Amino acid sequence: MVMANANLVFPGTVTGEECMRRVPVPPSQPFLETFHANLKETFFPDDPFRQFKHERGFRKLILGLQYFIPILQWVPSYSFSLFKSDFVAGITIASLAIPQGISYAKLANLPPILGLYSSFVPPLIYATMGSSRDLAVGTVAVASLLMASMLGKEVSASQNPRLYLHLAFTATFFAGVLQATLGLLRLGFIVDFLSHATIVGFMGGAATVVCLQQLKGMLGLQHFTTATDLVSVMESIFTQTHQWRWESVVLGCSFLFFLLLARFLSKRRPKFFWVSAAAPLTSVILGSLLVYLTHAENHGVQVIGYLKKGLNPPSVTSLTFSPPYMMVALKTGIVTGIIVLAEGIAVGRSFAMFKNYHIDGNKEMIAFGMMNIGGSLTSCYLTTGPFSRSAVNYNAGCKTAMSNVVMAAAVMITLLFLTPLFHYTPLVVLSSIIIAAMLGLIDYEAAIHLWQVDKIDFCVCLGAYLGVVFGSVEIGLVIAVAISIFRVLLFVARPRTTVLGNIPNSMIYQRMDQYPVAQSVPGVIILRVDAPIYFASASYLRERISRWIDEEEDKLKSKTKTSLQYVILDLGAVSSIDTSGISMLVEVKKSMDRRGLQLVLANPGGEVMKKLDKSEVLETIGHEWIFLTVGDAVAACNFTLHTCKPGAGTDDAMVGDNIV
Repeated sequence: MVMANANLVFPGTVTGEECMRRVPVPPSQPFLETFHANLKETFFPDDPFRQFKHERGFRKLILGLQYFIPILQWVPSYSFSLFKSDFVAGITIASLAIPQGISYAKLANLPPILGLYSSFVPPLIYATMGSSRDLAVGTVAVASLLMASMLGKEVSASQNPRLYLHLAFTATFFAGVLQATLGLLRLGFIVDFLSHATIVGFMGGAATVVCLQQLKGMLGLQHFTTATDLVSVMESIFTQTHQWRWESVVLGCSFLFFLLLARFLSKRRPKFFWVSAAAPLTSVILGSLLVYLTHAENHGVQVIGYLKKGLNPPSVTSLTFSPPYMMVALKTGIVTGIIVLAEGIAVGRSFAMFKNYHIDGNKEMIAFGMMNIGGSLTSCYLTTGPFSRSAVNYNAGCKTAMSNVVMAAAVMITLLFLTPLFHYTPLVVLSSIIIAAMLGLIDYEAAIHLWQVDKIDFCVCLGAYLGVVFGSVEIGLVIAVAISIFRVLLFVARPRTTVLGNIPNSMIYQRMDQYPVAQSVPGVIILRVDAPIYFASASYLRERISRWIDEEEDKLKSKTKTSLQYVILDLGAVSSIDTSGISMLVEVKKSMDRRGLQLVLANPGGEVMKKLDKSEVLETIGHEWIFLTVGDAVAACNFTLHTCKPGAGTDDAMVGDNIV
């Protein structure tokens, strides 16, 4: 049995207590004070109220208004030089927003005019409440497809277009309420469960599905499957080969080639970014002229048709809050709302990083929520900050969110005066625009990077992609989120434990599998737990620690005459422990006592020490066996071994001399 070292004096010190440098138990704090501190850390890690400190009365009111309505912060100092940059950027993104808006509305099985409505009101709301200078607001293909898929399962857009339209507005309203609520309650961390790998796979899969859906327009088909999976789409295409229209194929491929060529030129020469931005509108103009001059609509080329002139009509009375369809709209709103929220915040943060400024994710959620609530009341459907439009806005030199106002003004003029010009726009051109935009979302380079860096992340990405392509958009999303959550649970339930060794001629202890020069300490095994200890991991850690000890004893028996005497647990990475974890430590202590081993704790945190003290486990382990550092713990173990066991081997003594 190992003897206690409470009364031993270590070399080079006045007393043993000084050498041990005992780990203190933090002073207890009132429950409400601790609860308040934990609540603040959980929901207010960025301390948004810091700016209100030391301010009084009216000044606090002004700061509060500026916090929730950021336009009040930058408008007072807005200048004409800034407006010139924003004007150019706004006109540039308007040229992209108009054809994309019409295209994405068709993708969502909604009237094309809704795409223009959704590029008018939401950008104005975001310019008032959003904190990003570069985000360009509008509809997105993935959310449009998701809405068409989820609503289309319950209501046919062709057989009951009025109800379908009302459900789209209601889903947008619910999405806005969800987004604003998450922001107000500081619950933005929920969106973080959509990891980077999840988004890459999901977006790639959704982009693939969107491209497949556009084959209907590219081939000039009248009837097409409502399913989105690869098998159904391929079956629908190849069972209608006799209905393919060569006119649509030629026209679509020509404009797709033009759009891809414009993008390629813009990527090779960034100063020609406007070429890619103007290409969709140019395609619409050229396609409309071609159809008008050749009367191609009489030869199987489908066109948009009549678009109603005028600004957004109110849609308050169109919201549907009665069963049985309300639950469909609620489900669609929640799923699509989270997807566009994750995309919009990710895009905003990316461009904020480029320009070295900060955006508040929770404020962005509030802005997105109010934008979609306001949009749902004014005949708009779901909007966010799409990457393609925001990238054009950034490259065009925008300075503030005023570029969204300029874009909205351009769309307003289009709604008031120019909508009849889109009558002859061929649907095949819209399909080409969508395919060109979607090809940019299939980020195969990111997938390759995930494979090289983290195979599990790659599996998450691949699962999301295959789920979307071979199942449905919802299935792909569920698979991706399920794998991500499973991985989080795996990290919690199976925390990493490693054996530490001494770096020669130092008091540093590091992982032996990472540092080949690290040496084990005779008679001592040092184990590090790299995660908090909770009920989910307690049983695993008990078994894993026991296995480490068994393996170490077997190794010592086969190689040396030294027996294992001490087990040091480095708890430096254990930020928290619950009652199950405490019980696990007690069981480990009892097991070691039966085997004649001494349990030693090193570097326990304040939270761990408080709980060990309250549960009286400190007395069970012994205060004298709890040390500030691993070095102190090893020094004490070596000193005890050499003091209480005279005649120890010279090898052991040499290691002890190096460490103490």
